[in-house]
Amino acid sequence: MKSIFAKRFYGIMIPVVIIAIVFSNYTFAQQYRLTAPPSGNNQHAVVTQYIGLVKVTVDYNSPNVTSPSGEDRTGKIWGQLVPYGTPKSDFGLLEPMPWRGGANEGTTIEFSHDVMLEGKKVAAGKYGVHFIPEAQEWTLILSNNSWQWGSYFYRESEDALRVKVKPAKNEFRQWLTYEFLERKPTSAVCAMMWENLRVTFAITVPNINDYYVAQMRKELQGEIGFSWQNWQQAANFCLQNNVNLEEAVRWADYSISGAFIGEKNFSTLSTKAGLLAKLGKQQSADSLMNTAIALPSAAVMDLHTYARTLQAQGRKQDAVKIFELNAQRNPKEWVTQWGLARGYSALGDFSKALKAAEKALTLGPDDSNKRNIQAGIEKLKAGKDIN
Repeated sequence: MKSIFAKRFYGIMIPVVIIAIVFSNYTFAQQYRLTAPPSGNNQHAVVTQYIGLVKVTVDYNSPNVTSPSGEDRTGKIWGQLVPYGTPKSDFGLLEPMPWRGGANEGTTIEFSHDVMLEGKKVAAGKYGVHFIPEAQEWTLILSNNSWQWGSYFYRESEDALRVKVKPAKNEFRQWLTYEFLERKPTSAVCAMMWENLRVTFAITVPNINDYYVAQMRKELQGEIGFSWQNWQQAANFCLQNNVNLEEAVRWADYSISGAFIGEKNFSTLSTKAGLLAKLGKQQSADSLMNTAIALPSAAVMDLHTYARTLQAQGRKQDAVKIFELNAQRNPKEWVTQWGLARGYSALGDFSKALKAAEKALTLGPDDSNKRNIQAGIEKLKAGKDIN
């Protein structure tokens, strides 16, 4: 006869063993799931769009207008298959729920950086996507819960964002699709399209240059930093976009005289000069540019571009001096004569400008520039400025 201890032992252990087996089977199923077609043939899809360096990814499962049984559901999608409002769930929390914006697992959207969505701030991260469809206006919801299956466990308390969006007629789409319809340097418009309807929402990155600067700052600490070209490029980005000017001067200094890598050339010196000018230090900027101009390595286009920059700043006399220096150094280059023509024309001396333009034409410009110079000659003959 078995002891009382043994009976209790078996009585305790049997349920524990059963639970362990069940849990083990569940864990096994999760880790080693058999690859099979998606439920309902709702194909998994991912679309990624970059807004500059900002990465936006929508991950979804795409239902078909034609049902798995072959039924054509055209005209039966909105308000029927996808009901309006928030119908009560028959699974999960058993509460009113929005639509998952797709099929099967929940739709998600992920942002690599902070953005604005329909004018509202959204922090970098991954969000569950839900919609509340209505006949005239929809609500787009981003949920901090990005891992739930569908919308069955949706809680309003987990909302990260709610915005109103408008449905619109669209060309027929057999499969539900997310697509970026408009793409600009600082914004993009994402659309959810299915059957004869689309819903769009705008994503903007108003401070994108700050992100570029932060990325450059990070990259310059690594292998990329062992090149004067990269320090100069980073400094020049700040110059061209009028951002981060004080730090950019230090980057420019490193491109000029940084240990092991610094190089004093027209690009590095002129970049620093431009930054100093932006910071109101024009005298120091001009002095640095005089050094840059005097370098034997200062090329034809370096001087020409600098002279054109001076023109754009309204410094016409200073520009002519650089155009003249360029022509003196490089008399057989058509671009130096064309530069002189532009410089004299800006001063109203059309006679001198015409002579320089006609000389430029004899020095063999390519076809495109030849036509441009010929058009300039006609303007000068008519007493018109060519700038």
